[in-house]
Amino acid sequence: MEAADDKFNASSQEFIRLRKPTTIPSREHIDTIEKRKRMDSPIITTQEDDDNSLENAAVIQQIALTRVKHQAEVLKKELLDQMDIQLSSIMEEYVAGIECVRVPQKYRSFLGDDQSREERKKRKLPCGSLPEKEFIARHSLLTDLFEINHIQTIYHIFIAILILLFMNTVVEDIFDKGRIDLEFALILWAFGDFQTVLVTWVGMMFFTLIVVYPAFHYWSHKRLTIVDKSKRLAWDYFWLACYIVYMGAAIWVPLTEILAHKLPPASATTLLMEQVRLLMKTHAFVRSNVATALSYDNQQYSKPPGTVDIKEDSDQAPCPDFSKYLYFMFAPTLVYRNRYPRTSSIRWKWVFFNFLQVVGVLFYLYFIFVRFCVPVFRQIGHEPMSGKALVLAVFGCMLPGTLVLLCGFFCLLHAWLNAFAEMLRFADRMFYQDWWNSSSYATYYRTWNVVVHDWLYTYVYKDLYEVFGRRNRVIPTLVVFLISSIVHEYIITFTFHCFYPVLLLMFGGFGMLFSFVTNVDPRLGNIFMWLTLFIGTGLCMSLYSMEWYARVNCPPSFEGFMEILIPRSWTCLANGNI
Repeated sequence: MEAADDKFNASSQEFIRLRKPTTIPSREHIDTIEKRKRMDSPIITTQEDDDNSLENAAVIQQIALTRVKHQAEVLKKELLDQMDIQLSSIMEEYVAGIECVRVPQKYRSFLGDDQSREERKKRKLPCGSLPEKEFIARHSLLTDLFEINHIQTIYHIFIAILILLFMNTVVEDIFDKGRIDLEFALILWAFGDFQTVLVTWVGMMFFTLIVVYPAFHYWSHKRLTIVDKSKRLAWDYFWLACYIVYMGAAIWVPLTEILAHKLPPASATTLLMEQVRLLMKTHAFVRSNVATALSYDNQQYSKPPGTVDIKEDSDQAPCPDFSKYLYFMFAPTLVYRNRYPRTSSIRWKWVFFNFLQVVGVLFYLYFIFVRFCVPVFRQIGHEPMSGKALVLAVFGCMLPGTLVLLCGFFCLLHAWLNAFAEMLRFADRMFYQDWWNSSSYATYYRTWNVVVHDWLYTYVYKDLYEVFGRRNRVIPTLVVFLISSIVHEYIITFTFHCFYPVLLLMFGGFGMLFSFVTNVDPRLGNIFMWLTLFIGTGLCMSLYSMEWYARVNCPPSFEGFMEILIPRSWTCLANGNI
């Protein structure tokens, strides 16, 4: 067999040798032959070829994965860099906004200050001087807080309480009267004779516009023509006396209207608050521009005679133009400036929403008084009230009284002022700060009503600070408390047509003493503040309600001025009617 195989192999090799061509084919010819073979017959691969192909595919896949991984690392680095830049910018803006809200602007300015740090250093105040009020564009604190879901839920809870009070009233009317009686008679009575309020307000505004500004304009320009210093001084004192007479008339005339028409509480409060607002604005305008007029006079008389140059549009003119005065009369601020930060447009939906909130708060107050106040005190004078019932009534009014306080704050300092700020494009809307976090009464008084606080600080505290010495802060503080407490009691007295100094004692007495207590633990201080607010509002609500119904149901015991001065609830108590 082996010999046969060898012979066969030899024959095959000889055959192949004889079949070989004598010339070497070209490369194109070989490619053509291989192409025809692939077209005419199936491809036959061996195991070794498959292994090589798999190895090549694995290598190519590894190369591709390496490239993708490298690109992913580069992309990851770029994304992380961009995110770091954006997050840093967002956090800086957020922190700046929070600092701007929490820190009083009269000390620092964080947001909207286009001056560089070096420029701010250059305008440092002299040693011992107090900073000025600065206006910057910012939202009210609750406007920003309501963007947080947790705070928004608290707002929704108050809306749910309003709906429950409404349902409670409806159910009680059905069971007691057999019908739904939603006449809201209390609101209609409280705002009764409102046409008198409107007519009186128009008169007050008319005289504020056509008397104050023309008189100040005439005084500031006429004095520039008076060369003799003694005559110029007499001219100044004459117009100072006219200013005092005007302020007295602005106080007396609206009071005569309130007393003559016996305006109900809400109407009287509206007119009195507008009277106080116009008086504060008048003083702010005069006080802010007197110094400018006097300094302008000094500058002019340092020039050669006959070279008086009055520039009406300049900030250093003796009297600003009327448009600035008119805008200030309606702007939601009591501190005068020639310019305020302004928004670019008016959001009328936001205006409508804020006025809608004002209406909602009025109904909230209506339900509080109808459900918690009127049923308790309307029987005063008709039947005796024991000491036990009186104590229970006082404690029962603490929670409703606090709700009235919160509703008044939200209605006036947030909704009402934001609506007018939006209509006037007034950009600085820090009308209050986070007074609810205060750990002392000193902080509470500074943050509760920033609008009034800025006026007291600018036109009372700072002036007295300069008069009594820069190291004496006690006297200016006491005077500020005295003026504030007197004005609050003035409004309460002529609203209820009687003098019952409960608020004067609490605000000007205990409140002033508590303001000097500052070095306490923040948590304990905040608890103490809220506890005393609950007690104070409960006492005010109960005692003023008793006095009101005593004057309705009990006969008078005195005549004339003594009847206003002595609370009638005391005489009712002495006679056994309470």
